[in-house]
Amino acid sequence: MRAVKEVAQQEHGHKRTGTGLETLGLKPAANVYWNLNTPELYEEIARRGEGIFSPHGALLVDTGEHTGRAAKDKAIVREPSSENNVFWGEVNKEFSQEKFNAVRERMMQHASGRDLFVQDTYAGADPRYRLPVRIITELAWHSLFARTMFITDDTAADFKPEFTVINIPSFKADPATDGTRSETFILMDFSQRLVLIGGTSYAGETKKSVFTILNYLLPQRGVMSMHCSANVGDHEDVAIFFGLSGTGKTTLSADPERQLIGDDEHGWSDDGVFNFEGGCYAKVIKLSPEAEPDIYRTTRMFGTVMENVVYHPETRVPDLDDASKTENTRAAYPLTSIPNIMPTGYAGHPKNIIMLTADAFGVLPPVARLTPEQAMYHFLSGYTAKVAGTEKGVTEPQATFSTCFGAPFMVLHPGVYADLLGKKIAEHKAVCWLVNTGWSGGPYGEGQRMKIKHTRAMIRAILNGSLAAIETRPDPIFGVGVPVSCPDVPSEVLTPRNTWKDRDAYDTKARDLARRFNDNFKKYEAGVSEQVRAVAPKSE
Repeated sequence: MRAVKEVAQQEHGHKRTGTGLETLGLKPAANVYWNLNTPELYEEIARRGEGIFSPHGALLVDTGEHTGRAAKDKAIVREPSSENNVFWGEVNKEFSQEKFNAVRERMMQHASGRDLFVQDTYAGADPRYRLPVRIITELAWHSLFARTMFITDDTAADFKPEFTVINIPSFKADPATDGTRSETFILMDFSQRLVLIGGTSYAGETKKSVFTILNYLLPQRGVMSMHCSANVGDHEDVAIFFGLSGTGKTTLSADPERQLIGDDEHGWSDDGVFNFEGGCYAKVIKLSPEAEPDIYRTTRMFGTVMENVVYHPETRVPDLDDASKTENTRAAYPLTSIPNIMPTGYAGHPKNIIMLTADAFGVLPPVARLTPEQAMYHFLSGYTAKVAGTEKGVTEPQATFSTCFGAPFMVLHPGVYADLLGKKIAEHKAVCWLVNTGWSGGPYGEGQRMKIKHTRAMIRAILNGSLAAIETRPDPIFGVGVPVSCPDVPSEVLTPRNTWKDRDAYDTKARDLARRFNDNFKKYEAGVSEQVRAVAPKSE
């Protein structure tokens, strides 16, 4: 084990003086475990009782009370160097630097005398835009998560972090003293290049904090930061898939006939698309070995971290169909666990841009071609729908709009990201599509979920170019171009109104969704062109 104290140490063949943590205000730790690899971290996790291991070698952990992100507990320090760039509001809540420093001091005192784990990682596969990030955690399994999800280079001779994330779940804030909303906090200070996370063991907070940092930095360098998956075909034809959780980003981009660039976070520079991460973080609830064989195999591999998955108490075999802990069961695994990946993590410019939605109202077409203006409209809208039963009090489908398909992580004004996307679509002549992976024949509870084989056939036709050659007809309410046919898809499926028994009920529901789109879009109207405003759906 590379357990070190605040003394000279040998690390990856080069010498360091101290651990470098004292500059952060961290008091002396019991031991600092620096850049442990996966087997070493497994040993530490077992020794500390932080998780158990499945018969296939996957790590099974429980995140406790928090089984998802604590979005309402995230805040950004308002300080002179960044305050004019941040889009302040409900998502980007402001926090004073004075209180941030006070939380930091109490947090560092709390960490004194505890073991700590450090991973020196990078975010960004393209070396020209790579961000060195140091991840400091009190849990060994969080260190494994960081090593899995970010990019590591154990041969780097002189790592200098540009940002640091300190994640101490056992430290809980005092809202009355600290000014936080609750005991949980995710606080970000761009001037000190520091993120503090406490009061939650959900590892996704670290991942999304780094994504938020990149969403702040990269657009200011002319790089489009995107919440999307991406893959590339044999002819260097890149495709990107925008979509919120549950719409199919990870599933549809894991294509055995194409190389996976990444499943969640990417940048689009003047040179092409590059992955931000070195791993995947897939939802595994009801994961099927038939429908998603590559992802399913990762749940039976050494090195995969599985969060909140129910398992048999004696055999320790995971039950991926059991959602009694949470619907948000997750597996974090290295990209190398997938058989067909782009080794460099970057490729050229997208030929196709696919915007995924899971429309639980059952009124959007399963596939449609978008004009550049429609693509901008749907990108700013970021629509999907929650279904009944997923949250307390949700008894019917609820429209969810998350601008740029990732509002919680977008620090700048949405128009900055939309303008960048529009310019890149125009420059590289990317073809844009809307794909509905949600319901057909009626809303949730009446209709049926779109068959995965039909969705895959539509994606295949998009990517091989055959769908672009087929005639389209404008949807009478949403205006998007609906193909009259698609290989391997029944023609009646393509027009959603035809799949409903009650056509009048469809019209009512479609206009209702159109009104929701229009009401939501009012917040962006002042910052977009007349051409984009003109493609809004017809609600009357």
